[in-house]
Amino acid sequence: MKTQISSEPIASQDSAWARLKSIQAPWAWSFVGTVLVWFGIVGVFGFGIASNVAQTALTYGVFMVLVGLGQMLVITSGVGNIDLSVPSTIALAGVIGMHVMRSSNGYIALGVAAVLGVGVVVGVANYMLIRLLRIPPIIATLSSSFIIQSIAITQGRQLPPPPPALGAFATGRVAGVPYIALLALALSIALAVLLHRAVYGRRLSAIGQNARAAWLAGVNVHRTRCLAYVLSSMIASLTALLLAAISGGASLDMGVEYMLISIAVVVIGGTLVTGGKATIVGVWGASMFLFLTNAALNAVGADAGVRSIVYGVLIISVTVAAGGKVLR
Repeated sequence: MKTQISSEPIASQDSAWARLKSIQAPWAWSFVGTVLVWFGIVGVFGFGIASNVAQTALTYGVFMVLVGLGQMLVITSGVGNIDLSVPSTIALAGVIGMHVMRSSNGYIALGVAAVLGVGVVVGVANYMLIRLLRIPPIIATLSSSFIIQSIAITQGRQLPPPPPALGAFATGRVAGVPYIALLALALSIALAVLLHRAVYGRRLSAIGQNARAAWLAGVNVHRTRCLAYVLSSMIASLTALLLAAISGGASLDMGVEYMLISIAVVVIGGTLVTGGKATIVGVWGASMFLFLTNAALNAVGADAGVRSIVYGVLIISVTVAAGGKVLR
């Protein structure tokens, strides 16, 4: 009599994996990656250090969230739309903000207005290059970044430090949560309302899915996309102000690392790269995942080459685990 080996456990495992792969929330994978990396830090360095890293992520990882939220709006507006001027916008806004504030608490409001004004001008200029000159977004925003950076360089000499009140806000906490994290959360909620409850959000999604169909339905495609670029630049400008406040001053290279990061957190977070579907919560998960990954690599003394390799492998792994949903 032959012994028959049951295949039920294997079938059960396959079924569980299939159910996991069919999750309709690709942003969940960024949180899975975050948890795994954090437990890896706990295993290597202990719970105390891992807790400190998590607290740091709520401060410095928030900057990834902010630039990611702006980039998410642009990418949602349709295939090919992207903003590569984020680093130079951060540099120029930081420089202008510090000059206007002149280290005085009384000029903070004026400085914030000036910084947001920089964002509006940059966003409109970027879209004008795309719309009027028919330049692809990747080329238009990359070209404008050189001009913006050049302007920042001419204004970047003898920068005053940030006002004391602004510095106190950037480093302050309530119940252990940084003020800037709460600010980013408030902005995320506002964008969630804009995207999912307001007419603009429905228009942006419709354009991202099919711009011609949206135009035939009466949607002003160019106005909607232009606002996405403006909001992206305004958020980058706000990020510049917070970066300058927490680091004790603005610098011309403080936004360099955020060009690729702003794109990575959007893609890993589950936003469709072809446009039409934004995922704000995914930007948070992806930002925490990338920050913790970078912190872990720095802690073990990995050089730049090793960090780049591991960084890329982890990004690919999370994207593949999501079943390629971000591409469809």
